[in-house]
Amino acid sequence: MKIKSAEIVISAVSKAQYPKNSLPEIALAGRSNVGKSSFINKMLNRKNLARTSSKPGKTQTLNFYLINEAFYFVDVPGYGYAKVSKTERAKWGNMIETYLTGRHELKSVILIVDLRHPPTNDDVLMYQFLKHYSIPVIVIATKADKIPRGKWEKHAKIVKEKLVIEKEDPVIIFSSETGVGKEEAWQVIGKWINDNESKK
Repeated sequence: MKIKSAEIVISAVSKAQYPKNSLPEIALAGRSNVGKSSFINKMLNRKNLARTSSKPGKTQTLNFYLINEAFYFVDVPGYGYAKVSKTERAKWGNMIETYLTGRHELKSVILIVDLRHPPTNDDVLMYQFLKHYSIPVIVIATKADKIPRGKWEKHAKIVKEKLVIEKEDPVIIFSSETGVGKEEAWQVIGKWINDNESKK
């Protein structure tokens, strides 16, 4: 996909702040510090559009990125960061759940996991949550550049087994450093956006 324009248009904390133009949305979920911001920047050919931080748990809002004036990436707060208070975690949880379960424009969720390690219990819970609500999932197994290429498939198999991936959900090996998996990811994302357009 050719990226002609990309900008963050709103950081929302409630439904009233969501964009009103009915464009399709692809949400990004994952634990804190898994590399969601790096994924966004790589996919959009931007260095600092999504702010990367060494401090996990920094994203506290739903960040809507308008791409090509045609669809949105929606970065949701990362989960599983222990230093965030229980009250704060509950608040984020409610905000994320409200968005994921009630947003008509949401077409799919990109679940980002770390290819180097088995998915965490929080990753498994998030995948199960999305499947429960029949939300299409694309699993991006990132940080592929950190392990030898010959071990990628072995690690991907562990990801699939731990999440109990359903056959319709793609698992894409990805690296924000090298761009591995970028074209494949765009092909899958494009399918969800184009399917949405054809159903109008």
